[in-house]
This record gives sequence, C-alpha cells and structure tokens, in this order.
Amino acid sequence: MKKEIIFRMFVILIILILCFLNCTYAASSTELKNKQKDIDNQIEEAKEDLEEVNLNKSQALQEINKMTQEISGYQDEIDSLQTTLDDLNTSIKESEVKIAEAEEEYNKTQRLLDERLVTMYEAGTISYLDVLLSSESLTNFISNYYLISEVATSDTELMEKIEAQRKEIEDAKKQLEDNKNQIEVVKKNKEAKNNELKAAKQKKDVEVAKLSEEEKAIQNDLEQFEKDKRAIKNELAEIARKEAESNKGNQTVPSNPSSSGYIFPVLGLSRANINNKNYPSYPGHTGVDVNINVKGKTIVAVKDGTVVKSHAYKKGNTYYSYGECIIINHHDGTMTLYAHGAPGSRRVQEGQKVSQGQAIMTVGTTGNSSGYHLHFEVRVGGSPVNPMPYLP
Repeated sequence: MKKEIIFRMFVILIILILCFLNCTYAASSTELKNKQKDIDNQIEEAKEDLEEVNLNKSQALQEINKMTQEISGYQDEIDSLQTTLDDLNTSIKESEVKIAEAEEEYNKTQRLLDERLVTMYEAGTISYLDVLLSSESLTNFISNYYLISEVATSDTELMEKIEAQRKEIEDAKKQLEDNKNQIEVVKKNKEAKNNELKAAKQKKDVEVAKLSEEEKAIQNDLEQFEKDKRAIKNELAEIARKEAESNKGNQTVPSNPSSSGYIFPVLGLSRANINNKNYPSYPGHTGVDVNINVKGKTIVAVKDGTVVKSHAYKKGNTYYSYGECIIINHHDGTMTLYAHGAPGSRRVQEGQKVSQGQAIMTVGTTGNSSGYHLHFEVRVGGSPVNPMPYLP
C-alpha cells in the first residue's frame, strides 16, 4: 500500500514536471518567435537601408556622369572656338598678304596712269581729232584711227583696273577688320566657357571625393573613355580637314544619309538587332549598339574605304574605353567606327584599303562594355552623328 502511494506520488510529480516544462517551452517558443520576428524586421530594414545606399550610390555616379558629359560639352565648345580662332588668324594673315600685294599692284597701275596723264599734258592741246585731221591719206587716217582707239581703250581699261583694285583693297580691309573684331568676340566666348568649365570641374571634384573607392574606379574608367572619345574626334577632324583641302571642296557628304550606300555592319543581322534606336540612347553615347549576346558574329565594313585606326585600347591585360576598335574613312565625308570587338580579332591594319562587306573584326565585349555587342558610329568631320539614317 505504501509502495502504491509512493508510486502515485512519483507519477503525479512527473506529470507536474512535464506540465511545467511544456508551459516553459510554450513560453520560450513564443518568445523565440517574437525575437525571430524582430530579427526578420531588422533584416528587412537593413535590406531597405542597403538598397537605399546602393540607389544613392547609383544616383551619385549618375550625377557625376552628367557632370562629366557637361564638362565634355564645354571642352568640345572650347575646342570649336579655338578652331575658329585659328581659322580667323590664318584668314587675317592671308588677307594681310593679299592686301599688301593688291596695294603694290594698285600703286604700279596708278603710276602708269600718272605717266599717261603727264604724257598727255606734255602733248599740249593736240587732240585725237587733230591727229585724225593731220592724216595724209586714207590709209594713214585708218592707221591713226586704230592707234587712237587702242590708246583710248588702254586708258579706259587702266582706269577701270585702278577702280577695281581700289574696291578690292577696300573690301579686303573691311573683311580684315571684321575678322579682327570677330576674334575679340570669340576670345571672350572662349574665356567664358573656360570659366564655366573650371566651375563644373570644381563641382565634380567635390562630388567625386564622396565616392567609394570602387565607385571612383568606375568613374576613372568613364573619364578615360571620354578622353579617348575626344582624342578620336580631334584626330578624325584633322583627317577630314586635310582630305577636304586635298579635294578642294569637291568632296561632299551625302545630303540624304540613306543614299550613303552602307550595308549593315554585322553579317546576317539587321536594324531589328538594335534595341534602342534613339540617338543618343543615353547622354554621352555617340553611336548605336547592335545587341547580339553571343560571341563569334562577324563585323564587316559597311562601305569601301581606308582604315584610319586599328587599335586595342588596353593596359596590360585589361581593356578599357572602346576596347578592340576600328575606324574606316569612306572618302565621301563620312567615317565609321566599330568598337568592343573580341580580343585580338582585328583583321585589318591602319592604311589598309577595305571593300564593302569585308570581314574586319569579330563581335566581343572588350573595353567599357557589358555583354556581347557591336558599338557602331558614323562620323562627319570627325564628330559623331546619328547612325540610324545611314543604315539600311
């Protein structure tokens, strides 16, 4: 009996312990769930904060990129103004030489006229009529009449020549004065643009200083790209200028781009492979992208021409800017640029003649590129223009 009582008491004790543990577990489980919920909330808040930080970083880079484009625009305007100044200075020097030559010729002609007037004065009262009346025969009369006509014509031409030379000199001097005045205006505009450029650079430097090291590296790559684009623009502008001079103005850019005679730059593809046909598709984008997303496609020359650049933008094993790049001069006032080719895939060299449809490179993703595509540009006078109207 005693054993039964002890056993029952033991069972009751076990049950009480189990009930206590169950209550404790339930309380702990609820507490753990609440804590887990708090942790989950904190994780979500952290994610939101991180997304906001990344968004701010992206916005910061975007703002700096806008500033970079603005600075690039100022530099282009300054380069253009400098070209205008150079042209005006050259024109002034040429005008001064021409004026000096014209004045020398004018003075020579004036001396001839003065000598003619002195001769006429020394001849006294003898007139053309006196010469004709003094003729001894009909033959002599005709001869004198002819001589008088020649003298009169010579005198008239001499005076007309002097008048034309005088007007030419006056016009040249007026043009010279206008050019000198224009130089002062251009100089002031250039100074103003230089000040705007300086202010824009200072503003950008402040924002760049706030970037992370990773963002600064990205920004450095973008700035290098801008420098390379500007260098190419200046180089091609000089080529275009020299070619225009050698052709003496006979070279004309097709007034209707669609009549340029281009073919599509990637073998087997078409305009349908250009997803964004707007120009520029984003600020600073100087061409259109033929999207492929697979490697190995062949890039071809859109028209006959001469290769003026075949270059790999590369430091060590790292590509930058245009990556593998080719530029062709089509000798009709237009040039085309092909960029981001596959490593070592360029098949043509500078100075080489190429024919329309000739394979020049393979599509890749070198340089400032994400994904396999061809960056294609059309240049007129060295400056990029919308390529879409030129493509079939």
